[in-house]
Amino acid sequence: MDSQEDEPVYNLYASVAWPMTERDLLSTQHKEDYSRSMPEDGYLYVNDNKNGGPALKSCESRWLYTSGPFRNGAVGLYNMGLTCCLNSLLQTLYMNREFTDILQGMDMPEDAAALQNNMPYQLLTLFEMMQSSRRNAVYPYQLLRCLQKHGMKLFVQQDAAELFMTLFNHIRDQLGKPQPHLAGRLNSLYTIHVQEFLTCLNCMQEKTWDSKLIALPLLLSDPRFKRPTSLEEALVIFFRPEKLTEENMCLCQNCGEKTASLQGRRVKSLPQTLTLHLKRLSSSKSSWVKKISRRISFPLNLDLRQILKADAVCCESREQADWKYELFAVVAHSGTPIYGHYCSYIRNIKDQRWYSFNDSSVSKVSWDDVKCTFGNANFHWGETAYLLVYQRTESD
Repeated sequence: MDSQEDEPVYNLYASVAWPMTERDLLSTQHKEDYSRSMPEDGYLYVNDNKNGGPALKSCESRWLYTSGPFRNGAVGLYNMGLTCCLNSLLQTLYMNREFTDILQGMDMPEDAAALQNNMPYQLLTLFEMMQSSRRNAVYPYQLLRCLQKHGMKLFVQQDAAELFMTLFNHIRDQLGKPQPHLAGRLNSLYTIHVQEFLTCLNCMQEKTWDSKLIALPLLLSDPRFKRPTSLEEALVIFFRPEKLTEENMCLCQNCGEKTASLQGRRVKSLPQTLTLHLKRLSSSKSSWVKKISRRISFPLNLDLRQILKADAVCCESREQADWKYELFAVVAHSGTPIYGHYCSYIRNIKDQRWYSFNDSSVSKVSWDDVKCTFGNANFHWGETAYLLVYQRTESD
């Protein structure tokens, strides 16, 4: 089998870009390149070892997240103009120790030009600078240059779910060329394995195929189902089979004709870091795009064993024993589809405190502050959760 089949490019089911506000267009005067924070020889050092040194390769120790004004590694990122979406996603990667451990295991290219074009290396360089910074925020210049060289559009309106998938594909592909085992670790960290099925209701023959996602796209508005008011309800709807009849019937090879069928999904396996996409954009028959601002609650602790029914699962019970998660991060959007802004709320594993990352501004917040992103139908400009990131907890 071609190895490329095991490394799919993840795509969105559907997405619409978020226009950003003018407040994203911050002044870039008196900018300082973060390379000035690098050692004079221009190399990246990890644990006092230069590029490709033993400590960088072995990755035996994790960052302590003890730098920054809060003594915990919470450091802001300056907005370079419509980069609030990117900044929010970068913070969720930086604060995820499992992800940074993967980056720290890289073998570094020797060629300087290769380093400039290497996205995982530029991410690690930025994260190392955030670790050692004594400032409130840093400028991600070199990373932005690298992203542009790979054809990623910057300084434009972005959709957080789509940008996350684009970043993931680029990082995984570049990690996989020299070190496929690191790409495998990244896949294991984020990939959701789903079995999709189509069952003929005439002969009951079932056709199945596998899908790999890094975020479950949860519909919040669908005329076929009752509108969910919680994350748990949205997950149930996502895995609820749909009956296809009349003009939606599919051809059954066994029956030799179009028949009524049942279409749905089942969980095969879930990753250590589980990302859920609350699809708050709804497009009608016209060209107008609406934002769904109504309240959608989500829990601190998520136990998929208690939510998904047996017919929504196709794996052994021992696999399901690891389906208990704790909320790690929320990427939130404020405003409307015309004007808006992204920020993120992240729980620091070191001190178990919640922090708000709003570009260059970082502040301590409470769980009650995070719950404000549940949404409110009467307050369209308020913050609403757009991406939810859960991390697996230890089994009982």
